[in-house]
Amino acid sequence: MNFKPTEYELVSVASGTRRSDEGGWTLGFTDEPPSLIRADYANKQLTIRENLGGMYQFADWLPIRRILEGSSAPVTYKSSGMADSLGLNNLWITFNGWWPDKGAGMVTGSFKECEAYSVCARMEDGFDKVLVVASAGNTARAFARVCSDNNIPLLLFVPRDNLNAIEFGTPIKSCVKMICAETGGDYFDAIRMSNTAVAGSDLFVAEGGAKNIARRDGMATTVLSAVTEIGHIPDAYFQAVGSGTGAISAWEAAMRFEADGRFGENNMKLMVSQNVPFTPMLESHEADSREFLIPDDVTARSYVNEVNAKVLTNRRPPWGVPGGLYDALKASGGSVLTATNEEAQTAGERFEQSEGIDISDAASVAVASLFKAVEDGSVGKDDTIMLNITGGGTKLYKETHEMHILEPSVILPVEASDDEIVEAAVELFG
Repeated sequence: MNFKPTEYELVSVASGTRRSDEGGWTLGFTDEPPSLIRADYANKQLTIRENLGGMYQFADWLPIRRILEGSSAPVTYKSSGMADSLGLNNLWITFNGWWPDKGAGMVTGSFKECEAYSVCARMEDGFDKVLVVASAGNTARAFARVCSDNNIPLLLFVPRDNLNAIEFGTPIKSCVKMICAETGGDYFDAIRMSNTAVAGSDLFVAEGGAKNIARRDGMATTVLSAVTEIGHIPDAYFQAVGSGTGAISAWEAAMRFEADGRFGENNMKLMVSQNVPFTPMLESHEADSREFLIPDDVTARSYVNEVNAKVLTNRRPPWGVPGGLYDALKASGGSVLTATNEEAQTAGERFEQSEGIDISDAASVAVASLFKAVEDGSVGKDDTIMLNITGGGTKLYKETHEMHILEPSVILPVEASDDEIVEAAVELFG
């Protein structure tokens, strides 16, 4: 496809410094204090480009250089079943996953496909480095699928305890390799290993997590879907969060829509949620602390083991960095909510009964938090509410597809040395 790369400048949230995206992979301005950077797009008003297909219909607000095959856009619809049961007049559900009857075709069952298709399309054709991604599960599954289908070399770092999430409807090609932290390790251990592999390497390049504008703006397509369907910016945005990058992205999208001028003022409150007992965002928010308040490693790992929604257990999220979740919650007047495993399970079952599709453990946490917000009056019956179902339809997908497990290429001890990590990574691609 003949595609003209999207035009944009990079802007530091902290300093306001503006620069071009030289080399196409800027993750931050290294000569300035730490800060997220944002893309300031040449097109201030969003035009839906349906001819590009899938999520690339939102290309005006994606920092991309090419179009990849196989993407699917988030699908937004007005709820009737769940809305009626909650007494809500304007509940809008943005569904990410596999639900062909609704037009949702994310084969990995997660909105992480949006970030993977955006990040990989930020690369130019002929990108000569191996992309490195650390994940608790969903992100790894999405990047593995996108990179395999488009022949992009990828090295994943995933906790071994999360391997049950790394399965696919079709086999993954050999351009994708995976290193696991042994049993007992968690997402933070995967991040540490991935950072070690990338440090000083000419072979590997970090995907960048929340620092990558393509990741954030890819995830923001959930809000692009919702606002263009609803016709205005919602009053409240509900999502369960691990790193909080999706919520940051949602807030950035709402700001762009306000500047667009056709969708109203940005009064959207971020209502993010975590799975009890892993709730460091709640503690940090209640303490009004820009410093992220996290228990010691042993306690944090024990909490990770207790929750069902393990993808919500990032111990080093972009919380206090300028432009991070602390700032987004402050600016939006948002809240951090929680749900126990039992509350989330009940909410997920109730969602499936009322809406007709299964949803992930993480999405169930978001639904449970919505129940609580309705009950305590945090949202009103006439508020326009966007519920971001970040994953769903996997049960439906498995009914019609034979699943294939991606086996780890290497399993390393949690306390593996830097040299051991680098050697293992280089041997896979050297």
